[in-house]
Amino acid sequence: MCNDIQSPGLYIHIPFCVRKCPYCDFYSSEDTQQIDSFLDALDHEARLYQEQFKRFGSLYIGGGTPSLLSARACTRLLEIIKSHFTFTESVEVTLEANPDDISPQKASLYRDLGINRISLGIQSFDDEVLKFLQRRHTADQAGRAVSIIREAGFDNLALDLMYAVPGQSESSWRDSLQQALRCTPEHLSCYQLTIKKQTPFHTLKTSGTLKPLPDDAQEELFLQTSDFLRKNGYIHYEISNFAKNKACYARHNANYWLHVPYLGLGPSAHSFDGTARWWNNASVSKYIDLISHGTAPVQKRENLSADQRRLEKLLLGMRTRRGIELDTLSAYPQGKTVLPGLVEKGLLEIFENRIQPTTRGFLVADSLPLLFL
Repeated sequence: MCNDIQSPGLYIHIPFCVRKCPYCDFYSSEDTQQIDSFLDALDHEARLYQEQFKRFGSLYIGGGTPSLLSARACTRLLEIIKSHFTFTESVEVTLEANPDDISPQKASLYRDLGINRISLGIQSFDDEVLKFLQRRHTADQAGRAVSIIREAGFDNLALDLMYAVPGQSESSWRDSLQQALRCTPEHLSCYQLTIKKQTPFHTLKTSGTLKPLPDDAQEELFLQTSDFLRKNGYIHYEISNFAKNKACYARHNANYWLHVPYLGLGPSAHSFDGTARWWNNASVSKYIDLISHGTAPVQKRENLSADQRRLEKLLLGMRTRRGIELDTLSAYPQGKTVLPGLVEKGLLEIFENRIQPTTRGFLVADSLPLLFL
């Protein structure tokens, strides 16, 4: 990974969407009239932490839909951030965008503001799948957005794709992957559709209207996706993430997986300083109201014991090809007894004194650490 990987990361949650997708459980509001008040509150929240976090190696502007911000609002957002925090010289600055929000003017603005990485939420190049997911854009718009981003001079483009969608054929998914490769993205995130509680899709699933793909079919698609992208030169470095080379790993997200401190600002944003974790209220109105009364918008804070931190490091390490140091198992008496069996089953491998999950190991990454306890 890159040289600044140990520098803390800064995440800004833009909690606004034109229309919420039925599968998404990230917090967002459709009341875009609150954007100016939100930015005022964000300015005040940033001041609370400007002495606690000194120098960031990554900035990630997510949501919600950051790309719906007007040029004026986006400019003000970056001014707020830069007025309170300092960054490393080679900072990675990512902005999440929807294809239908991208125009030559916006792409140029992003470059002028110092954004150097665009994460484009395409999800699919199949219009029928996009319609099912209730996305605002078409496959043609996705292709045009990629062209505009490249013409603006961006050389770090990440594409988000989604598979295991009910009604989506294997050929449709393979075609989306092939079209994505024609865009030559530096990074690809390929997510299985997960039906999460408190989403419209979960309501449809509960009523029997929406039937997810069987687990074995999802697993097969996962393995096929990994095999296809690796054969086309991409590194499968995390469960859902692929990169052209190590320099293209998502630096900000890698901080999460490596248990590096990060600060999150905005409604529902999470933070971690190495020993404690806290997260904000998931409400724009409450966020604005608390800050206007001089109160931090934190909903809850928890201090992590040394045992909890070790377990989290183990859990997060099993999500990445990098894995964990072999010596990590010394804290778990059963670890070295369990390890040979997992290696024999092809779920883990040992390389240069590190334990690393295989592609099949990624399928059960969340349960692997529990076997060592």
